[in-house]
Amino acid sequence: MADHYKSILVAVDGSKEAEYAFQKSIDVAHRNKGSILNIVNIIDTRSFEAYERSIFDTAQKQSEELLNGYKARAEAEGVENVKIVIEYGSPKSIITNELTNLVEADLIICGATGLNAVERFLIGSVSEAIVRSAKCDVLVIRTP
Repeated sequence: MADHYKSILVAVDGSKEAEYAFQKSIDVAHRNKGSILNIVNIIDTRSFEAYERSIFDTAQKQSEELLNGYKARAEAEGVENVKIVIEYGSPKSIITNELTNLVEADLIICGATGLNAVERFLIGSVSEAIVRSAKCDVLVIRTP
């Protein structure tokens, strides 16, 4: 029997690339019965230093709405174990270092060019960083 993934982490950020990754994560969760689907959004706090609390609160609210929407969709499509996780900091280091351990992921799914609305100049580098430093399998989704 092929390897069975137990804890799947999919990183979402509201981009269409993340949408493709989410769709694929549903398929993978279905093929790995009993697995947990961890839907993760990272609030990039590096961009907030010069701003006030309200911007941070807005970002957190948007993150919660995004994740709750994805969770509802995953459950509607029959995925039984869905967790949502909001983390704060640099997406690159958070996904590769902290999150993988936190949810004990054995598979990370991400879009090819994770697009962060605040820091568009980072395009592409988040998925590259994940591939370079993740301790588990990584599935980079390029197309719908």
